[in-house]
Amino acid sequence: MDLKASLDPQSRYLSSWTPSGNPCDGSFEGLACNENGQVANISLQGKGLSGKLSPAIGGLKHLTGLYLHYNALHGEIPREIADLPELILQLCYNQLKGSIPTQLGDLKKLSVLALQSNQLTGAIPASLGDLGMLTRLDLSSNRLFGSIPTRLADASSLQVLDVRNNTLSGNVPPVSAIGILTFVHYRRRKQKLGNSYDVSDSRLSTDQAKGMYRKNGSPLISLEYSNGWDPLADSRNFNGESQDVFQSFRFNLEEVETATQYFSESNLLGKSNFSATYKGVLRDGSVVAVKSISKSSCKSDEAEFLKGLNILTSLRNENLARLRGFCCSRGRGECFLVYDFVPNGNLSRYLDVKEGDGEVLEWTTRVSIVKGIAKGIAYLHAHKPNKPALVHQNISAEKVLIDQRFNPLLVDSGLCKILTNDVVFSALKASAARGYLAPEYTTTGRFTEKSDVYAFGVLLLQILSGKQSVTSSMRLAAESFRLQEFMDPNLQGRFFEYEAAKLSKMALLCSHESPFERPSMEAIVQELGNCSSCM
Repeated sequence: MDLKASLDPQSRYLSSWTPSGNPCDGSFEGLACNENGQVANISLQGKGLSGKLSPAIGGLKHLTGLYLHYNALHGEIPREIADLPELILQLCYNQLKGSIPTQLGDLKKLSVLALQSNQLTGAIPASLGDLGMLTRLDLSSNRLFGSIPTRLADASSLQVLDVRNNTLSGNVPPVSAIGILTFVHYRRRKQKLGNSYDVSDSRLSTDQAKGMYRKNGSPLISLEYSNGWDPLADSRNFNGESQDVFQSFRFNLEEVETATQYFSESNLLGKSNFSATYKGVLRDGSVVAVKSISKSSCKSDEAEFLKGLNILTSLRNENLARLRGFCCSRGRGECFLVYDFVPNGNLSRYLDVKEGDGEVLEWTTRVSIVKGIAKGIAYLHAHKPNKPALVHQNISAEKVLIDQRFNPLLVDSGLCKILTNDVVFSALKASAARGYLAPEYTTTGRFTEKSDVYAFGVLLLQILSGKQSVTSSMRLAAESFRLQEFMDPNLQGRFFEYEAAKLSKMALLCSHESPFERPSMEAIVQELGNCSSCM
């Protein structure tokens, strides 16, 4: 609570941190605990915090990650941070002042020290050269002066040193000891870039230097978190072919953080009880959606988790949201799934539309969306080479995204394969509350392909009626083919009655009480092929 009072003196952003609360029950925003119930991670980047970092931080003896970047913190860095031997420290992009505490040299397990873009003054402590596990040191864009300590050359694991935009003087320390070095010598002197193969005085621009660093550094290793959670590091889990496929999907954590502006609240697209999704822009300019899932929500058995990831990467269909890649970080305690961004929101946006207060889908567009959803589910259910038959388990209007051409894309396909049973069950309860859960689940406790068919039937009734809630009176009207009582009034009668009657019958059959009466998704796709609007 001392830490909260100091970081957020007006209690505008950390209201969930209360004296009577339990920091380890998930109620404290941005705080995570280890398996022993001890605070292990504080992730409050981009929260708008404008206070100071309290010396009380030294009391959290088991803290392994402190992420406070992209805030407006001021004051000095407390020397008590040196009491946290397991720490990864991210304090960049704040307004911190004063000197860098020499006590940071006592953090023998510190692998990353990111203090760039603050207002720090004084000299670079020579004690930082004692950090034998330090892989990245970023002190750029501060007000540091003096020379670069020669002892930094003794930091045997140091891969990146960035001290641009300061007023440093003197010579660069010898770098045969530093694997990858990015350094700009100040006062308009030569810029130098060296690596273990070549030490050069070439006149490289900063961008060129960064480019060479990127080229030489492996894009599959996060230099921010060199000890990151990487379940793929052990190649024994998969054969060579699978590993090659996985490699093409792996993202660097730095790429994910940069794309989302360090998970800025302004980029937040939505939250659930186990994940948060952010909009992001990759270096190639493509727009993505990044789903962050806490490690505690993922399967604890590594082999099962990897098997689930393998399934996710195998899914390729025009009606499934495309997975671009993933990234796992022990330091953050999260796994990130990177998908193509879909601009038109989800299907819920087009339900319960009031006149003049939203976009109304035309009839042919609705039929096309129905067909696309059916194709996506049928693809999941089919057994194909390198892809097992899958049950989605959580189909709803929120899980259907609409792209710029109004094609439907199913999201979260295969996600149940990497989540814990508790998280999956929690999602099923929410699905049941919205009417998508097949009735037989309450007695069997099992999800089958026919469960997905039931959810598709409910979804079809929603699309036809234009309503979120499917009532018994709607079903009765559909059964009696009293279309004017059932169809979305926003269509103003502009639909083909033959097709509407056919789709109504299909919706009722798919959402039949008995799973044995429901058709397969393959049969549904074939039947939809006979709709003139779908051709």
